[in-house]
Amino acid sequence: MKRVGFENGSFYHVYNRGVDKRRIFMDDQDYSYFLYELGEFNKPAHSTNLIRTLNKNVKGPTSHINGEYADVCCYVLMPNHYHLILRQLKDNGISKLIQKLGTGYTMFFNKKYERKGVLFEGKYKVKPVDSDEYLMHLSRYLHLNPVSLIDPQWKNKGIKAWKKTNDFIKNYRWSSYSAYISSENDNVKGPTSHREILSKDFIMDYFKNSSDKYEKFISSWTQEDKDLIVKGSTFHSGGKRKGRG
Repeated sequence: MKRVGFENGSFYHVYNRGVDKRRIFMDDQDYSYFLYELGEFNKPAHSTNLIRTLNKNVKGPTSHINGEYADVCCYVLMPNHYHLILRQLKDNGISKLIQKLGTGYTMFFNKKYERKGVLFEGKYKVKPVDSDEYLMHLSRYLHLNPVSLIDPQWKNKGIKAWKKTNDFIKNYRWSSYSAYISSENDNVKGPTSHREILSKDFIMDYFKNSSDKYEKFISSWTQEDKDLIVKGSTFHSGGKRKGRG
């Protein structure tokens, strides 16, 4: 894939999967550690003692409300891949964040499972998000990704049992969805500390900060939405989408 030139204030879809489609998350600690480092590496003054961290029960970030390299707008972690929507804040911010994240997590994973070699399938992949419409559809696509764990054919055949599906993605711990549909005081299943790495205001502004409206938007997914996400260019508007400040 042709390398994208990042621009400050623009949004990007960043994703990667395990080499040979292997699992990159084996248990809850692996998922938690990845999100922990997503917060930790999102600042220039990062320092982590890897061996010390490996010997602790990683709880997730506790103080990273806003990033310094990039805003983390949405995320979803699946057994063999991840998706992120990032908004770059500083020059080369996304490149620095993802390179550190990939190296740090690979070191963690290889140490823990006594393995050697690469973990991810080459360099991370990235696509620019160049319209508001694409950004909204992309956030929905990411938050619906866990449906594949209970219905592998949903992208091709659609979603029939919406109540079951919504209950599942609400309770899926390794996605930012629970943070989008609940207030800070709600009792959600996902790790509440992981919400602190999120910058969700830009997307929620389009739904007047209503979690109910965003939840309804998620449940209005159609087959055409998948085609638009895959093509991407359908949403092109002549320039990369900029944030509002």
